[in-house]
Amino acid sequence: MNNKIHYTHVAVAIALLLCAGCSGKKTQTETTMADSTQGSHVRLTSQQLEHASIVLGQPSLDTVSSILRLQGKIDVPPQSIVNLSFPLGGYLKSTDLLPGMHIRKGQVLATLEDMQFIQLQQDYLLAKEKLTLTESEYARQKALNASKASSDKVYELARAEFESNKILVSALAQKLAVIGINPNGLTTATLSKEVRIHSPIDGYVSKVNVSIGKYTSPTDNLFELIDPRDIHLALTVFEGDLNKISEGQRVVAYTNDNPGKKYEARVIIGNKTLNEEHLADIHCHFEKYAPELAPGMFMNGEVFVKAHHALTVPEEAVVRWENKYYVFVSLGASEFNMVEVKPGMVDHGRQQIETSEVNEQTRVVIGNAFALLMKMRNVEQ
Repeated sequence: MNNKIHYTHVAVAIALLLCAGCSGKKTQTETTMADSTQGSHVRLTSQQLEHASIVLGQPSLDTVSSILRLQGKIDVPPQSIVNLSFPLGGYLKSTDLLPGMHIRKGQVLATLEDMQFIQLQQDYLLAKEKLTLTESEYARQKALNASKASSDKVYELARAEFESNKILVSALAQKLAVIGINPNGLTTATLSKEVRIHSPIDGYVSKVNVSIGKYTSPTDNLFELIDPRDIHLALTVFEGDLNKISEGQRVVAYTNDNPGKKYEARVIIGNKTLNEEHLADIHCHFEKYAPELAPGMFMNGEVFVKAHHALTVPEEAVVRWENKYYVFVSLGASEFNMVEVKPGMVDHGRQQIETSEVNEQTRVVIGNAFALLMKMRNVEQ
């Protein structure tokens, strides 16, 4: 019985010692936390500082260009869109066009056929033959009238008929040229019921509105062609930023799918008229044509606004935490203070910052600032 009591006392003593040890450990941990962070302060040991590879430096006053980030899409000006129709009706005999196909100026786009094409060529050849006869008769009557061997009336009738036929031949020749037939090379052996439609531009096909065998009228839009050399980037600007836009400003454009691929452009015109949502469009012209840019494609645009002087640090000096931005200011003796800043534009790896607590003489962490942020978060957890 005495042995049992003795063992019980020993167990209780051991339990008390363990509780005291745990209590002491907890107090030591809390002390370490209190020493390491006080609000926005961080204190590192020399070993931690060496392991974190913290780099100190000073901000600099640099000339930076403000960047206005906008969104928009590729647009085509009206003068670069060709809606191709044919002045005479006819049946579409052949075409191999598909939307997106590249075309060359003068390339045959389609072939039409109709009996009226033959009739027009026939009328031209007959009128041309008649012109030859009336020209000869006019020359003969002119010679006779000069010797008074014929009356003035007969001479005037011959001249009028010759002039009328000359006008008719010229008009028919123009009609043939409009439908793509060279009147100078037309003979009875070259008569054809077919005419070819040629491309007036270098570009690509946007729309094909006809199919083989369909009868087309002069009012039908057969094909829509795009001249890509003058495609524009139309960007949407908010009312408050409209006064920052001026002609000639540099623009860097990129797509969401491939943000690393940059396209240089310049602002060519800014629309000062706001829509019902208080937005306006500005038009930018690409410095170099890129075939992969298609009308309607959505793009992002960075407009470089007027350059100004600003306090900057390397991009990695600025850390983000809970939707706010900070830099770490060195207080000496491995201690740092986390200072909130307002971030500005990024230019050539330098981040613009605004705060009253940092100037050009302030020593801040410019390398591995993220390690300090992680230290704070780990300790607080």
